[in-house]
Formats: sequence, C-alpha cells, structure tokens
Amino acid sequence: MNSIEILWNGWRNDYVRSDGSKTEGSVFIRLLESGEPDETTFIVHRSSTCFAVLNIYPYSTGHLLVVPYREVAAIDELDSEELVDLWSEVNDGVIALRASHNPEGFNIGINMGKTAGGSVADHLHVHVVPRWTGDSNFMTAVAQARTIPEALNVTYDRLRDQWPQTINGIG
Repeated sequence: MNSIEILWNGWRNDYVRSDGSKTEGSVFIRLLESGEPDETTFIVHRSSTCFAVLNIYPYSTGHLLVVPYREVAAIDELDSEELVDLWSEVNDGVIALRASHNPEGFNIGINMGKTAGGSVADHLHVHVVPRWTGDSNFMTAVAQARTIPEALNVTYDRLRDQWPQTINGIG
C-alpha cells in the first residue's frame, strides 16, 4: 500500500480539541492580552496600530498575519491611520521575508467574512504567504496535508532579525 498510515501533527492538538465556542474577543485579542512574551506568541513586530504574527497553522514557512490591534471585521472599518499602518506592516513583512527566506513570490490577501473563507471573521487580518516553486508537493494532493520544513521558533528568529527598522511606520 502506498498511502500514509500516520501523519503526526501534534502541534495542532489545541486547535482540534477546542470546542469552537465563542469566547470574549478574537484569537488575536486573546493573544495580545495573554501577557506572554512576543517570542512565545510569535509576534514578530508591533507598530502603532497593527502587529505582525506568524500563523501557527501556516500554508508555508514564514506565513505572516498582519493584524490591527482594534478588532474590526472589514477593511472599510479601519480609520486612515490604521489603513496606512496595516499596509506598511504588510510591506515590511515582505521586505523581512525576502531577506530571511528568499521566496520566489508571495500570496497576499484578506478573507473578509466567513463565506469568503475567513476563519477569524470578526478580526480583519492580512495573510502574507511566501511561495517557492514546488512548495506544494504530493502531500497536499494525496493526503490533503501540508509539510512545513522549518519550526516556528526558527522562522521567528530569522524573520525578526530581518524586520526593517522604522520610526512610526516610516523607514
């Protein structure tokens, strides 16, 4: 038989075991209020109105989420300062990922609303997903699974070291 019998994905246990019930504030608000250090929560960078955090369920190595501190569901609910800061953080994330991981391309996008595929539909976030030729392999097609070749703490260190130095979002 040429199938995968066991695919260990222990780091997803917290997600699988969650009961899906609505808690106070989005996962991003709970992350910010956790009191944990950025190294533990994988918050790579904080700006005046937004922050960049590694996706702990990444599509590829270096998958970032850029999130406004304020919990809003849609991009048209941001004020002008938040909107500029959000896209500045996305841009800085691209710069840092180019320096730290040398991707060949990027997928950058927003899923607004549950019907659009938003898994955290109540809190807007932008996905910054680095891509390489061949990064989607047989696992996705055969086992409907992804393989991520680098641990999150290693990605965190590499990316944090390359984040552009800015003053109030201006670099």
